[in-house]
Amino acid sequence: MKKLLLIPIGLLSSATISAMSVNQPIGASFTLGSMPNQRALVTSLSNPASPYFMVSDSSFRSGTLGPLSIGIEIGAVSDLEDQVENLEEIVDANYVDLEDAKNGVDEANTLLAEIGDNAYVKTSLSMQLPFMPIIYKTRNSGAFMLDANLSVISKGSLLSGTFLRIGSELITDTSFYAQTATDFSVGVGYSQSISESSRGMWVGGIKANLHQMSLGRALVELDDKDNDAADAISNAVSDDSISSTGVGVDLGIIWMSHHFQAGLTLANLNEPVFEKPSIIQNSSSYTYGITETSSYTMEMQATIDAAISTLSKRWMLGGSYDLNSIEDAVEDRYQWATASLSYYGSSEVFPGIRIGFRKNLAGSELSYSSVGLTFSQHLNLDVAVALDKVDDDNGDETPRSYYIALGYNASF
Repeated sequence: MKKLLLIPIGLLSSATISAMSVNQPIGASFTLGSMPNQRALVTSLSNPASPYFMVSDSSFRSGTLGPLSIGIEIGAVSDLEDQVENLEEIVDANYVDLEDAKNGVDEANTLLAEIGDNAYVKTSLSMQLPFMPIIYKTRNSGAFMLDANLSVISKGSLLSGTFLRIGSELITDTSFYAQTATDFSVGVGYSQSISESSRGMWVGGIKANLHQMSLGRALVELDDKDNDAADAISNAVSDDSISSTGVGVDLGIIWMSHHFQAGLTLANLNEPVFEKPSIIQNSSSYTYGITETSSYTMEMQATIDAAISTLSKRWMLGGSYDLNSIEDAVEDRYQWATASLSYYGSSEVFPGIRIGFRKNLAGSELSYSSVGLTFSQHLNLDVAVALDKVDDDNGDETPRSYYIALGYNASF
């Protein structure tokens, strides 16, 4: 039985695709971090002051297609599929006497304690709308930006409970639990030089992001033999998800000199709030259920970044650091620290090469190594692999997470 693995994959295929929050950088930003790099247009999405550096005076720059970004993450449980199947087999077994049932309860509770909250699978997908972002820099050196993106995050997990015996029958409040977050976001921003000197310049920016977010929650009991978990959860999310609209405001400032740059970003400064379903436990029947509406707050996050580079910006070494952790729409916490090295040259085959490292200092605490290539001045491919590993069903080590992004954009 592959219920836990199928839940998030099935939800990705059936959910409305919408915009990625700040928690998961997209495209080359996964490798490069949040610092602006004029050679990679997608880095203009991090700091609202970044668009100023992406174009020359009185000119346009826009994306073409993508990047399309896909990620998958699993909990820190070896043989996750086998562990969940073993748990289901214990629940579904026919016990002939009380002693067998008691042993089944003990075995199930022991197994559940081992896998606990780590039995989960999370998938994410995001994509910029075609030709986004669009940046126009006026004659007086003010840069306007329009951006729109789509994404969906889905997480399937075990909601841990307790196994009890009633006669020779096992009952439990443990459930398959699914969470989805879909979001369509349109952003409008403006950046402007604040002061300039022979040593460099200060640039500030502001951006407002309109989010149309749909949040879904669904449950199927582990001992429910009448429903297919993946189908039941997919139907419940479709029927019971809640949509709401909010606006997040980002502020940013960047110091740029010939060989050094540094920036500060305040994302979601006003902390917009969105409606979502929530769950409660029915203590009398040992079951969980979806209850009244609660809320999800898109928390403010402060990020600093810095880089050193050659005068042409072809070589760049830098990093970024989130000053606080925040919770995403499926209840995972993120606080990224990144480091990267990139080179953008004139080669027709590999004009862009970048390597990076990033670590989540909160939540999963996963670390990633990543590499990105730009082919023939247009095609960008970035791949990241988690350094944290678990044993798969064959006893071989496998990374807990993978990330891949593909986009087609003109170089600069």
